[in-house]
Amino acid sequence: MLTTLHKNRSAQLAIGLLMGIVFGFLIQKAGVTNYDVIIRQLLLQDFTVVKLIATAVLVGMPGVYILKHYGYAKLHIARGSLGTAVVGGLIFGVGFAVLGLCPGTVAGAVGQGYMDALFGGFIGIMLGTGLFAMLYPKISGGVLKCKMIQYDTIPDMLGIKPSYIIVISLILGAGFLYLLEYLGL
Repeated sequence: MLTTLHKNRSAQLAIGLLMGIVFGFLIQKAGVTNYDVIIRQLLLQDFTVVKLIATAVLVGMPGVYILKHYGYAKLHIARGSLGTAVVGGLIFGVGFAVLGLCPGTVAGAVGQGYMDALFGGFIGIMLGTGLFAMLYPKISGGVLKCKMIQYDTIPDMLGIKPSYIIVISLILGAGFLYLLEYLGL
């Protein structure tokens, strides 16, 4: 069914652009492109961002599993390491602390016309990406390979079927979201 689509690069780009526009619209409607919402999340006063991300994960996880199970999608997993987590976390954290926006919300905020997102965020993303690309040859064999994770997925690590992880995650995630709503967060 999707084999024809996999061979059509133009259609893939058009679908990707459409999905990006839908994603931007949804995060803007959720309010997470707003600096104040992000700061209230970081101060643990407003959990809108956590609720949005948790909902996306809980909806996406079974969807990806169903696509993979029926052969419509292949997973291309890049094995992680402690080094990649630390380097990526530092880059992401510095950008988040300085601007109060992450790369996804920067694009949405630029679309809304926020000048700080355009000049601080967009230019920062370009500079950070360029700097990482320049440093990549020097760190790719060293720090990025430090303490490689031995498993590709959580089910691989635990030695159980992915469907069990999905069901457990859906139950725990729904309970977590319900708790946040119950607490008025």
